[in-house]
Amino acid sequence: MKPAIFYLDNHILVLNKPAGMPVQADETGDLDLQTWGKAYVKDQFYKPGNVFLGLVHRLDRPVSGVVVMAKTSKAAERLAKQFRERTVKKTYWALVEGEAPQTGNLEHYILKSDKKVQLVTKTHPEAQVARLSFKRLKTNGKISLVEIDLETGRKHQIRLQFSNIGHSIIGDLRYGARLKLDGKNLALCCKVMQIKHPTTNETMLWEAELPDTWDDFMERFEKRF
Repeated sequence: MKPAIFYLDNHILVLNKPAGMPVQADETGDLDLQTWGKAYVKDQFYKPGNVFLGLVHRLDRPVSGVVVMAKTSKAAERLAKQFRERTVKKTYWALVEGEAPQTGNLEHYILKSDKKVQLVTKTHPEAQVARLSFKRLKTNGKISLVEIDLETGRKHQIRLQFSNIGHSIIGDLRYGARLKLDGKNLALCCKVMQIKHPTTNETMLWEAELPDTWDDFMERFEKRF
């Protein structure tokens, strides 16, 4: 798996993360996006010693799409503030099971404890609100392609919320999906990311290509019916 380079300057590195690649090192020991990015920056800028490359947001391992990383601590601080203040625009595309509504606004409450994430009631003392809006781009009645705009950025938010309304993401067996994508990844992509550059304040936008596995899945699926 090799990420695609969207953008690189003295302050940020923007990559298209392949589905299946972890964003940072984990217990598997598999090559992760941050380590790959550090090696790339080191090679491009002929940097001696260790390379700083800060994570300011994350994508789940089985999800693909745009990831922005900071090359300096100042850039990391300013980007992290944008994410905290929700001024970053993040648009996701997903293939979900069933015929999704044409449009919708979802609000749920999420509890994260250890490695478990679940929906809880609004009155739970540790509940975090999760909000998103979506529109259906197309459907064949059995599968729908949806575009999702996140208002909040909770862990597993999209996965949990679409599962809750009966439209699990293709491949998301953890949250009720019946259909597999490629056996390990999800049909969920961070399609568009828009930020303010941490030093110039210029508005910058990147759009990711969808993985080939989505087309492969649709071809296999359509042959079944």
